[in-house]
Amino acid sequence: MITGCFTAIVTPFKNDYVDYEGLSTLIDFQIANGITGILAAGTTGESPTLTWDEHNGIMEKVAKKSKGKCLCIAGTGSNNTKEALAATKHAADVGVDAVLLVDPYYNGPSSLEIRKEYVGPVASAFPDIHIIPYVIPGRTGTQLLPEDLALLYKEYGNVNTVKEATGNIENMKQTRKCCGSGYTILSGDDGLTYDMMIDPEIKAGGVISVISNIAPKAVAQMTDALIQGNQSEAEKYKTALDPLFELVTVKTMEKTPYGDVVCRARNPLAVKAVMTIFGMPSGGCRRPLGKLTRNALEKILETLRKVQTKNPEIFMPVENFFEVHIDKRLKDNSVFETLFYQYY
Repeated sequence: MITGCFTAIVTPFKNDYVDYEGLSTLIDFQIANGITGILAAGTTGESPTLTWDEHNGIMEKVAKKSKGKCLCIAGTGSNNTKEALAATKHAADVGVDAVLLVDPYYNGPSSLEIRKEYVGPVASAFPDIHIIPYVIPGRTGTQLLPEDLALLYKEYGNVNTVKEATGNIENMKQTRKCCGSGYTILSGDDGLTYDMMIDPEIKAGGVISVISNIAPKAVAQMTDALIQGNQSEAEKYKTALDPLFELVTVKTMEKTPYGDVVCRARNPLAVKAVMTIFGMPSGGCRRPLGKLTRNALEKILETLRKVQTKNPEIFMPVENFFEVHIDKRLKDNSVFETLFYQYY
């Protein structure tokens, strides 16, 4: 069973090229801080804007660096089954432990079609690799349903885990009801992980996390405590981490000459901005993702300063590994100026 804390690692860039040296450093940072595994080329890794050559290079780097130290999951999903099969073959060839298959976006097949024409063929072709469906209808416009997850689990022994990012508690409960106690549900939402793991009708086995890019030790400790049944210990970590969980997507109200609008800075825009502030390998996001608004940046800085004041141990692994001074960097206006633009 695949349980624990997995980091959906960012893809660092330099001049719009993948920064493989920076990626290597980030992998070392994750391993040094007790992460269970690393997801390469997921949504947080900006998979929609990676070429397949870049996809393959990233998953190969993570697979090699993590071998014998932590698990490697590779994002090989697509809205084209041929591409998913080809990517999964490469992942298998470089030695990953599991692959993540996001529901096919935009063309939006039914749950039946996702099962029979997408996940099923990949699971059949690669029986020795864990196949993890990734259910996130808010991004894909479609959804592999709990009933079809159960049918896949019954037919293919290697489809025994799901990354659950529906945000729908009832859907999660239905997955557990259909799939039974031997099935693993991984949280795909940092802010819901604690509740998903303590809920007796869900019993999630861990998380594929965004925030563990900047706080791997604390997120891993929270997850491990919950797996061990130490809820009170886990709650301490949750309380310290809760403000950071709010940064996965940052919503702000922005003024325009035509009225106010809501602006959503979606993952990984905020976490990569934090990494830049902290002096970690990151680079900007690849277009069409861009920069934060000033309001979003101020919201992020307020959160970081709050966490650093109340729970400085959360960012201590960053300070120690990257040899930076978080307090000083949170006051360095020269860093912030590169991270935002005006709405108009």
